[in-house]
Amino acid sequence: MLEQFGIIDPWLYAAGALLIVLAPGPSMVFVLKTSLTEGRARGFAGMAGVMTGDSVFMFLSWAGLAAVIEAHPAFFDVIRVAGGLYLAWIGAKELMTLLPGRATAGKKEGEGSPSGSAWRAYRAALLITLTNPKSILFFVAFFIQFIDVTYAHTWISYLILALILQVFSAAVLSIVITLGADCLRVLGAWPLAAKAGSLALGGLFLWFGLRLVADAL
Repeated sequence: MLEQFGIIDPWLYAAGALLIVLAPGPSMVFVLKTSLTEGRARGFAGMAGVMTGDSVFMFLSWAGLAAVIEAHPAFFDVIRVAGGLYLAWIGAKELMTLLPGRATAGKKEGEGSPSGSAWRAYRAALLITLTNPKSILFFVAFFIQFIDVTYAHTWISYLILALILQVFSAAVLSIVITLGADCLRVLGAWPLAAKAGSLALGGLFLWFGLRLVADAL
C-alpha cells in the first residue's frame, strides 16, 4: 500500500527501523539515565529532544545531507569528534557526582528549577542525537534507500518513513522511561545501588565518547 507513495520495501524498512531504535545507543542511555536520576517528566523531556534531533536529520536527509558528507568527508569526522567529546564530558560529570559532597550539591541545585532541569534534559538529548554518528549514518545511508527518487513528491515518502520511525522511537523510549522511573523509586531506598548505577552510566558514556573520538582520529 505504501509503495504508491514512493516507498520501496516498506516492511523491510519497518523491521530495520525497529531494530535500530531498539539498539542501545547514547540517546537511549541518556534518556534512561535522566529518568533514573531525575524522574519520569524529565525523561520525557529527554525523549522529546531525541525525537527533535531525529526530525532534524530527516529534514536534512531530504535536503541532501548525504551529498554534503560525500563531498566533504572531514565534516563527518568533525561531528564524530565533537559528539564523542560531549559524551565523554557527560560521563565524567556523572562520575564526579560520586565524589564526596558533589551528589548533595547537585541534588539541591536541581530541586530549585524543575522547568530548567526539563529544558536541560531536552537540550542535552537534542545535542547528543545531533552529534551521534549512528543517527547520521541511519538517515544518510539507510533511510534514503527506501525512497523512490522517481516519485514526484518525495517529501511525502520522507514524511511517512519519518512517522513510522517516530512511532517506534516514542514507544521504545516510553518503556525505557517508565522502567527508569520505577527503578528510581527502588534506588531511593538503596544508596549503594544508586551509586553503582551512576558509576555504570557514567562509565558507559565515557566509553561511548572515547570510542567515537578514537574511531574518528
